[in-house]
Amino acid sequence: MAYTIGLDYGTNSVRCLIVDTATGDELATAIHEYETGQAGIILDSSDHNLARQNPADYLKGVEATVREALAKAKDANADFDPSQIIGIGVDTTGSTPLPVDKQGTPLYLLDEFKDNPNAAAWLWKDHTGHAEAAEITALAENEHPEYLAKCGGTYSSEWFFSKILHCLRADPGVFDAAYTWVEHSDWLPAVLTGTDHPGNLKRCRCAAGHKAMFNDNWGGYPDAEFLARLDPKLGKLRATLSDETFAVDTVAGNLTQAWADKLGLSAGIPVAMGAFDAHLGAVGSGISQGVLVKIIGTSTCDMVVAPDSSDLPDIPGICGIVDGSILPGFFGLEAGQSAVGDIFNWFVNYIQPGGPQAGSHEALTQKAAELKPGQSGLLALDWNNGNRTILVDQRLTGLLIGQTLHTTPAEIYRALVEATAFGALTIINRFEEYGVRIDAVVNCGGISEKNAMLMQIYADVTGREMKIARSAQACALGSAVAGAVVAGKAAGGHDSFADAQAAMCGARDITYKPIAANQKIYAELYKLYKQLHDAFGLADYAPAPANVMKDLLNIKDNVNS
Repeated sequence: MAYTIGLDYGTNSVRCLIVDTATGDELATAIHEYETGQAGIILDSSDHNLARQNPADYLKGVEATVREALAKAKDANADFDPSQIIGIGVDTTGSTPLPVDKQGTPLYLLDEFKDNPNAAAWLWKDHTGHAEAAEITALAENEHPEYLAKCGGTYSSEWFFSKILHCLRADPGVFDAAYTWVEHSDWLPAVLTGTDHPGNLKRCRCAAGHKAMFNDNWGGYPDAEFLARLDPKLGKLRATLSDETFAVDTVAGNLTQAWADKLGLSAGIPVAMGAFDAHLGAVGSGISQGVLVKIIGTSTCDMVVAPDSSDLPDIPGICGIVDGSILPGFFGLEAGQSAVGDIFNWFVNYIQPGGPQAGSHEALTQKAAELKPGQSGLLALDWNNGNRTILVDQRLTGLLIGQTLHTTPAEIYRALVEATAFGALTIINRFEEYGVRIDAVVNCGGISEKNAMLMQIYADVTGREMKIARSAQACALGSAVAGAVVAGKAAGGHDSFADAQAAMCGARDITYKPIAANQKIYAELYKLYKQLHDAFGLADYAPAPANVMKDLLNIKDNVNS
């Protein structure tokens, strides 16, 4: 028997999954909630854009989850032995960079900076660098438009350089103390393999390509002269960034004896290069050409692949086109929505309609499922945390239109779900406008498994069958697949991602198909959504959407007649 470990570092927790490489059977799972801050996130009540994390939580999480998963595996199978673990894969959120010193130690772990959130890991959802992102975009448009062409035409505040540049301006002491900045997806594999010294560190293709404008066509990261135009200190930082990146089928290193002792594993186990959770979630969901994988969680990431031999056009508004970022031999294309589950949680946990019991997700879903499309007369924009795709504007905010004195919490809840579905359709349309055909949609994440109403709405809005990935831990499974590939067939793993996916991944029997009558009404509502989308999202849009409220009432009247 041979098993691999997949480590999945999410927004609020880390999980460890132990998987049989021959069958994909999941032997054991363990989850550790981050302990610092609110639900693992360091927040600032005076600045809603700030979101940081404590790297010590990452270290505690790997030790706690691996040891717990190993114990559960032994309980599940008396013949299991930790020596049967042949590979490890790691995925993380991103862009989540952290400042480190010359030895590779995160500044937040040093006494001097232990209470300074600017020295912590800058979580993907940190938008404090929105002004810097706009500045980077403007400079690249004038001097290096090729930098933007492969990342959708706009540089985001969720990404690497905007966060670093904001730190430089907001807290020069932290910036000056940092030798370099390292993505979480690079740092954790490097720590496990003892390669975290900046001189030894390998940087992953996924993070560098999608969030830091890395491309071999122009020598890697943006050149020092360009970065220096933003700030001379940023130009000097370029010397600490490698000119080479590595795809997830590459070995980051081998598990050190020290970490093997901490985790209860054998030293020398190969650890795959890291990648972002969504990218390996796509792998764990069985992504292939023509298949869009939606990783639905606090936010949503939409992943597509296209052969790297194809003449693929640049696609405005998406989060990058990177060779090998998801599967070897394919361009990885990323898009997404900055808030999905977070929007539903905001309504339930912050607004608390009807109180804690009547306003729970389950209670609201039950009542919302009884409503017909268009019945409420409501329409919302899914921008409560900005727009990731296709507008790439984190300064946009949410909107709910059509309320009357009779509007109910369940109607609002359904309108919020529908808004995220309309945002999903906008992304699919953008891919297909540029020749990337979407033949099938596979969903993963807890929301897709637990909320049948949401899945049916997504099918009705997009006009596409919604499939569900077999694994409830698709991201961790994708990491385990990467671990199986770097281990190799001779060790009990696999020699290719295609072989590993065929053996270890799959879809559930349940699917959600579009209902024609619902699809017809949603097509009308989508026209109004797109009108609001463009009116509030595009600076040069005209005319004003004065018709939207009355058109919503007309749809409502027709549904209720």
